Amino acid sequence: MSTTDLPARSATVIIGAGAVGCSVAYHLTELGSDDVTVIDQGPLPVTGGSSVHAPGIMFQTSPSKIQAKAAYYTSRLFSDAGVYDEVGGIEVARSEERMDFLRRRVEWATSYGLPNPQLLSPKEVTEYLPLVNEDEILGGYYSPTDGRVDGIAALRWYIENTQADFFGDTVVTDLETTGGDIQAVITNKGRIECDRCVIATNNWGYQTGQFAGIDLPIAPVEHQYIVTEPMDELTDAETTIGDNTTGLEVPGNRDIQEYMSEDPHRPVGRDQDYSLYFRTHGDALGMGSYNHESLSVDPETMGKNSESRQASVRDFSRKHWERPTHPNRDKSAKQAFDELLPATRDKEYAVTENGIFVFTPDGMPAVGETAAVDGLWTALAIWWTHSGGYGRILAEWMENGVPRLPSGPVDTGGIHVRRFAPHTGEKDYFVDRGAKRYEQVYSIVEPRWQPDNHRGLRTSPFYHQQKELGAEFYQAGGWETPQWYEYNADLVERYQDQIPVQNGWQSVNRSPIEGAEHLHTRDKVSMFDMTTFSSIMVEGEGSSEFLQRVCSNDVDIDIGQIRYSLLLNEGGGILADVTVVRLDENQYMVTTGGGNSPGIHGNWLEDHAPSTVSVTIEEGAKSTIGLWGPDSRLLLQRCTDSDVTNNGFPYFSAKQIYVGEVPVIALRVSYVGELGWELWAPSEYGQRLWKTLWEIGRDLDVRPMGGGTLESMRLEKGFRLWGTDIDTDANPFEAGLPFAVDMDTDFIGKEALEEAKAEGIDARIAPLTLDDSTDIMLSGRPVLKDGESIGYVQAGDYGYSIDESIVYTYVPSEYAKAGTSVRIQCEGRLYDATVRDEPLFDPGRGKILR
Repeated sequence: MSTTDLPARSATVIIGAGAVGCSVAYHLTELGSDDVTVIDQGPLPVTGGSSVHAPGIMFQTSPSKIQAKAAYYTSRLFSDAGVYDEVGGIEVARSEERMDFLRRRVEWATSYGLPNPQLLSPKEVTEYLPLVNEDEILGGYYSPTDGRVDGIAALRWYIENTQADFFGDTVVTDLETTGGDIQAVITNKGRIECDRCVIATNNWGYQTGQFAGIDLPIAPVEHQYIVTEPMDELTDAETTIGDNTTGLEVPGNRDIQEYMSEDPHRPVGRDQDYSLYFRTHGDALGMGSYNHESLSVDPETMGKNSESRQASVRDFSRKHWERPTHPNRDKSAKQAFDELLPATRDKEYAVTENGIFVFTPDGMPAVGETAAVDGLWTALAIWWTHSGGYGRILAEWMENGVPRLPSGPVDTGGIHVRRFAPHTGEKDYFVDRGAKRYEQVYSIVEPRWQPDNHRGLRTSPFYHQQKELGAEFYQAGGWETPQWYEYNADLVERYQDQIPVQNGWQSVNRSPIEGAEHLHTRDKVSMFDMTTFSSIMVEGEGSSEFLQRVCSNDVDIDIGQIRYSLLLNEGGGILADVTVVRLDENQYMVTTGGGNSPGIHGNWLEDHAPSTVSVTIEEGAKSTIGLWGPDSRLLLQRCTDSDVTNNGFPYFSAKQIYVGEVPVIALRVSYVGELGWELWAPSEYGQRLWKTLWEIGRDLDVRPMGGGTLESMRLEKGFRLWGTDIDTDANPFEAGLPFAVDMDTDFIGKEALEEAKAEGIDARIAPLTLDDSTDIMLSGRPVLKDGESIGYVQAGDYGYSIDESIVYTYVPSEYAKAGTSVRIQCEGRLYDATVRDEPLFDPGRGKILR
């Protein structure tokens, strides 16, 4: 609802009354939150943001589970609200590579529960879309529940059906914070004291974050859209042009809103080979293009509405429509549309615009509570397609502590605003990366694709040795991490009979050297760079009690002991898996993975720590080597005076030792299922640590080992990887980790686990192996039983030690029994597979305990 008097106080203030801000407000109040205020700098509901200039097309299928789930929820929400045209969506293919991609679309849709995905022949495409030139395409992908949301109607529906107060023409001038807490939102109409604030300003996200001293990596980019004059071929459609915005205050060009409010009467379409999309607007046709060079907008100069234009619209540039400026496209948007939709060739344009929307460096949304300011939440880089779903997810997260949709908890690791590394807030960096993500919107991005700019930002102390050894570096979180080493190419010949050839999409950006490194580590000894993994020091009075409260396992352990545990949210979902090491009475080292772990998990521990406990996230402060393999003890003993025998240094224990002259915290743990240690040393000692192990181990044939090897070895042992096999949409019982839970202790999430256990565990993780193929299965591909999807590939790789292709998946409990036969659909082929007991390798743990 809308009122006139700005309150002096509101429990929750949402900045931005577009698709996302309105969704958050609607879902918060639906969940029972009261005293919610929504403000926007523009008039309501036509604010001048991207929500009102967008054509509203909704294609739901994505390789990302959370994106697909959020999109489907959004389409159902808008359909029930009566503001959604469920006309279906068709993506066409002009190349064999794109047809392969469309087959992946079918597989992702099947995995994530989108209804009735179909591949179409060229003739079937033109039956739905008669304007398409059948001779130009090889086929299409059809999703019958795709469609278009009427943006203005949806915003009006939210305002009329949400128990929140809405205020237009209200400009935020500052965010007031004290002691790391949000205090108030300052506007041109007064100060609003608040307990929580949500930044949902999308194009202005960077500027809004600056008010609180936060560098949010939100990059605005222009893209083009035109609507033709009325077409004879579309005279069967009704039109209401001239009446769509009657009575509404519309900034800038009213024609844009008039045409965007016109309903489509045919399926919405995409031609991703040329970065194009299209839909009908009554008796006219709208055509959108990403088919031009990236047109980045300085995030500090987004500006406001004026009499001549909306704030998120720029002047149409014919150069980018009529000339091929996209680095990966050989035709301009007009050339490609003229071929695909010949009827549009000579049509005049009734409306043109360069609209603005935003990208993050990895192309995913930025959602959640910021680390720097408690009570300050973000809901940014979200399109209409996913807006309803993310509004629900964020509202559940804010109100109940568990991000979820009605279908269940969701994994937030890939969308959490805390996932960004510190360097991503630098403007040139995120603008460049946002421009690259724009360029890739409709591109076929290869598995394990790597950027070529902004490289070498974060390197371990071993970087120069690794370069000399021919490391193939992949980047994650800004870190340069070796995937494999050309130095080990000779091992491929040694193990050639055990390394099957991979072909097709599964082989892209892979190397047989990864398999050779795997087998060598099982036979001898390897060194793995773990510097990107994080250590978190927890120290001070009450450290033990604090960790006992946040860890699912019993971590009241003796000095020198190690315990594997989980961090859970209030719903029992897995926030992280951690290794807890007790170094002294009130000193612990908690280790977890790299990537987004420091920002998400380290900050979570900081947030929950009492004042007497110090939590220090040591990202990059330690250089760490995983020393693994049957000869690891022999090599380590040569370098230290400490006793590293099995009796003197048992599994899951820790010692502070010297390796040569280097002081090291040595952990007897192994992520690859072999005898070994993690050696954690201060970063300034890193080069000496590497050199000492390398030189003393030469006669043992010590080798470097890359990240590709780590993946295949850990899957053979069934060791979990957060963000891949386990995350916030699974509980420990579903994830096969009951040993990491001690129900005799009190911890966050315990009540939810008790309830889940009482109700019964409906789904469980299970390892599968392919029956008669050595192909590697790719994530997100459906696992089928009797032709019905029962799960999807969480992780897959080849198990070189067991000579079988491995898949991990969650399936209904009745199918998780060893011996169950299933099928996996991957790259258009069906594979027979069998559920197995885990671990698949060394079930008696003889190797790791030797």
